[in-house]
Amino acid sequence: MKKILLSVFACIVFLLAGQNTKAQALKVGVFDIDLMVQAMPGYHVVDSLMQIYETDSLGAQLQIYQSEFQRLDSTYKLDSALFAQGKKTKAMLDYTTEERRKMGLNLVYWQQIAQNKSNSKRSQYAQPLYQVVIGAYRKILDKKKYTLILKPQTYEAGFAIDNVFLSVARELKLTELPQQLLGLGDDPDAVKQPAKPATGTKPKPK
Repeated sequence: MKKILLSVFACIVFLLAGQNTKAQALKVGVFDIDLMVQAMPGYHVVDSLMQIYETDSLGAQLQIYQSEFQRLDSTYKLDSALFAQGKKTKAMLDYTTEERRKMGLNLVYWQQIAQNKSNSKRSQYAQPLYQVVIGAYRKILDKKKYTLILKPQTYEAGFAIDNVFLSVARELKLTELPQQLLGLGDDPDAVKQPAKPATGTKPKPK
C-alpha cells in the first residue's frame, strides 16, 4: 500500500513541478489533524468521557439487545407452536420472525455497531479541540504556503519534508508533543546556521 502511495506522490510532485516552471520551489509538509488533536492537553478529558460512554451507554444498549432477542426468541417459539395448531396466522408469525432476525443481526454485528457509535461520540466530544487545531493549522497554511501536505503514513522516512506539527504546536503555544510526532520531518521554523569554512593548516609560503 505504501508503495502505491509513494508512486502517487511521485506523480503529484512531477505534475506540480511542471506547473512551477518559474523556479518556485515545492514546499511539502507532513501533518494529520486527528493526531494533532490527540496530542492536545485536553484530549485526556475526551478519553475519560469515552470510558464512561462505553461502559454505561454502550454496555446498557448491548444488554437491551440481548434481553430483547431472548424475548423475541421465546415469542417466536411460542408463535411457531400456535401457528402449527392453527391458532396464529402466518402474518403474525412472519412479523415475529422478522423482528427476531433484526435483533439477532444487531448482536452479530454488535462490534461494528458499537465502534461506529463510539467513533461518532468521540468526534462529538473532541469537536472543540478540532476547531482549535483547524484554526491554528489554517494560519500556518496561510503563512507557509505549502504546495502539498502529506499524512505521516504516506511517505518514507528520510524524505525532505517540513514537520507541520511543530509549527501548529507553536501556534497553539504547546510546549510538548508526543515523541512519534517530533521526528517526522525538518523543523520549518529552525534557523539554519551558515556552513563553517573548512579548517586546515595553511600552506607555508615558499
